[in-house]
Amino acid sequence: MGGKAEANRTIPVREGEDFDREKVERFLRENLRDLGPEPLEVSQFPAGASNLTYSVRIGDWEAVLRRPPLGPVPPKAHDMVREATLLSKLHRVFPLAPKPFVICRDSSVIGAPFYVMERREGVVLDDAFPPEVEPTEELCRGISRTVVETLVKLHAVDWREAGLDGFGRPDGFLKRQVGGWIDRYHRSRTDEIPEIQFLTRWLADHVPESPAPTMIHNDFKLNNMLLDPEDLTKVVAVLDWEMTTVGDPLFDLAVSLSYWVERDDPEEMKDILPTVTPLPGFMTRAEMMELYARLSDRDLSSMHFYMTFAYFKLAVILQQIYFRWKRGQTRDRRFASFGERVRRLIRHAAELAERGRL
Repeated sequence: MGGKAEANRTIPVREGEDFDREKVERFLRENLRDLGPEPLEVSQFPAGASNLTYSVRIGDWEAVLRRPPLGPVPPKAHDMVREATLLSKLHRVFPLAPKPFVICRDSSVIGAPFYVMERREGVVLDDAFPPEVEPTEELCRGISRTVVETLVKLHAVDWREAGLDGFGRPDGFLKRQVGGWIDRYHRSRTDEIPEIQFLTRWLADHVPESPAPTMIHNDFKLNNMLLDPEDLTKVVAVLDWEMTTVGDPLFDLAVSLSYWVERDDPEEMKDILPTVTPLPGFMTRAEMMELYARLSDRDLSSMHFYMTFAYFKLAVILQQIYFRWKRGQTRDRRFASFGERVRRLIRHAAELAERGRL
């Protein structure tokens, strides 16, 4: 799930993940104006374990193409048309969301619907800072604050005014999420994990009442943010809006914090979630929650449940990827270790549930 910090660089397209470039170039020229005479050039963004993302360039014009992963995907997942349509509305009120240029609903072009959006340049922080950057405690604390402030701003978007009320069903959201993610786990199950029965029963029995609904990203984390190379405490863009909906903002916060590893976390958790956040200066999860509560004026007294659920959700996401790898639907070798990562996350979430507190 990681990779070094880069100014969102690209690599040659991985084997088996290319597409018919002639068809794509024809589609682009038919639907976009002022493209130069140069041939289409394609490279791939190497990070991410779900949707496939490419740089497409014609002369001086450059954009990003996003498509679903190869092989069968869960129902309603990886919906590129929905994602692009949502971004076209959200971009107007939350400019950190990239602007889509064109949507291709015709699966015959590359085998699935896709869309093309603006490309923004910035730094993605995974498990290392760029070599030219000294990660001072002041910088790390500033980045922590930026992460929380950006999430608070997203949750402050007036989604009804922006015409986004069709992108979610906030009533009963959290209960549906719990049931849905438990179901996803069982449909992609591969190995026997002893703690799963206790954990899923505990989650189903302890769903709290949600606060007022907001726009939620649903996968908000440090490496889904593009940071300004000149000042890493400034955000250039927030990426990967596939799962965005109207729902419970505390669920969004917990999902974000499930990726936020602390210095004193067990080594096995650090191995699962490689990130820069254990470095001195980064806020703890408790400090992030305190800042979010102060800036948003929301009650976080139920965060123990939300964090337990967030770790389970992360385990299910990895399990779905591992399931595709084990069935040979993807050949990406990064996914071979995901089975053990799932086991550790399930165990961690079960221990958190049993402990009864954060």
